[in-house]
Amino acid sequence: MSSTELLRREWAAFRRPGRLAALAAAALVVIALGLLYAANNRSSCPGQCPAAPVADDGTTVSDTFWFLHRDLGREGSITVRTTAMTGTITYPPPDHDEIVPGLVPWAKAGIIVKDGVRQGSRYAALMMTGSHGVRFQHDYRHDVAGSGGDVSAQSPRWLRLTRSGDTVTGSESADGRRWHTVGAARLDGLPDVVRVGLFATSPGDLTLRRVGLGGTIEEVRFTQAVGVFDNVAVEGGATDADGTSVEGGATDADGITGADGTSGADGITGAWRSEPVGEMNHTDWEKYHNAAGAVARDGVVTVSGTGDIGPRSEEGARTVEKTLPGLVIGLVVLLVVAACYGARPAVGPLPRSVIAARAAVLAAATFGTGLVAVGVVLPVGMAMLRGNGIPVQPVPVLTGARVIVGVAAVLALCAVLTYGLGVWLRRGWAAILLGLSLIALPHAGTALPLLPDPVAEWLLRLTPAAGFAVKQTAEEFPQVTAHYAPSAGYFPLPWWAGLAVLCGYTLLVLWMAGRRRSCTAPEWR
Repeated sequence: MSSTELLRREWAAFRRPGRLAALAAAALVVIALGLLYAANNRSSCPGQCPAAPVADDGTTVSDTFWFLHRDLGREGSITVRTTAMTGTITYPPPDHDEIVPGLVPWAKAGIIVKDGVRQGSRYAALMMTGSHGVRFQHDYRHDVAGSGGDVSAQSPRWLRLTRSGDTVTGSESADGRRWHTVGAARLDGLPDVVRVGLFATSPGDLTLRRVGLGGTIEEVRFTQAVGVFDNVAVEGGATDADGTSVEGGATDADGITGADGTSGADGITGAWRSEPVGEMNHTDWEKYHNAAGAVARDGVVTVSGTGDIGPRSEEGARTVEKTLPGLVIGLVVLLVVAACYGARPAVGPLPRSVIAARAAVLAAATFGTGLVAVGVVLPVGMAMLRGNGIPVQPVPVLTGARVIVGVAAVLALCAVLTYGLGVWLRRGWAAILLGLSLIALPHAGTALPLLPDPVAEWLLRLTPAAGFAVKQTAEEFPQVTAHYAPSAGYFPLPWWAGLAVLCGYTLLVLWMAGRRRSCTAPEWR
């Protein structure tokens, strides 16, 4: 019998009403629960929520800080001396009963060159951080380390950004005379006039609370950073308060306005403007204790702010895999179908060609089921979330296609693996239990904050559930403090490596099934 005829015969035998109904139910539960999740997630903002900042590459980013700025032309620089950096953390553990002084590791205060004050616009910045020393960062994703250590009046840091056309270079110095280049960035397409100035920002204080069997969930509290600067000098392309150009000249701190954009506490005025990028001064701490802003007095500038500048959205943008809460239930249905299909009685031993043909038929059926389910729920669910005012992380077309096709392929491989267990064990209940233990339970247990993070990570390295790494779209960044754990959508293996682990298990089980069922008598017919 030819391979084509064998496949046709096995496909005809597979198409029993019960199996087809189970496959349809698996697809429907994935679609229904995904759309139900999207429909029930609505914005809690009064009225229209502000749109999440989007960078030039289409990704959702964080871009909120206090900005004291003025114009800079195509050739010029800003130089400051940083003498202090302090901060506030509200209600941290263990007691959550007081507001304490302190800085989170990625609090930032320094100088920045930015294409206007629009959130998501291109920038390059040189800054002091809470725990990571001097850093040069640009365009949200890029981070270069400078010298380590803290800043104080006894150990100040001089910072300088120099613009030459589209290239911005960051340099630091301990004494203002000997300079060291930290990094440089080419920001193609910068306009002739950009904004340059001082900034401060501070992301939320992240701690983890234990739940379940040792799992953790995130808790985030409001923080604020305050930077103190002096010896502020801007050279090149600045515009004076009356609109006249002072090309090649320098403007020191006595040209800086106060926190409200008018004159400072000592009555000084100038071409500087003080304003937030993004929304600020809404919390009780800012309203009644220390409002974010900038104040200049006797040549010393103090800038305070909250938020973040980086690749991760502080508005909590959803990722595409959030629309797949029904995937575990659909997976269980497919595993039961596959186990029973593999363990069905046979007259005699099955030739390897028959085992392979049945595996191919099952793979095609489950791949089609997954393709329809994920192909419907992903785009429709994301569109519903956007319509409900929920920020959604944009996904490139190729990445979206990888998630849809990849999840369908993983479901097919999981079904074939469980089919092989049924053939090998010859008992449907045993194959179901083993398949659920190897695939569904690790996937469900790691998708929830149930197990300790290290345990969850090792399960997703060593079990066939590693294949579900294909649905990850979240990216880990060292310059962003986040809960990088499976329950938060981060897999320990890249998608291709997780898929390779699943393929290895599937091939091994099929080989074992072929050896066992082809070595027994009597003849198969």
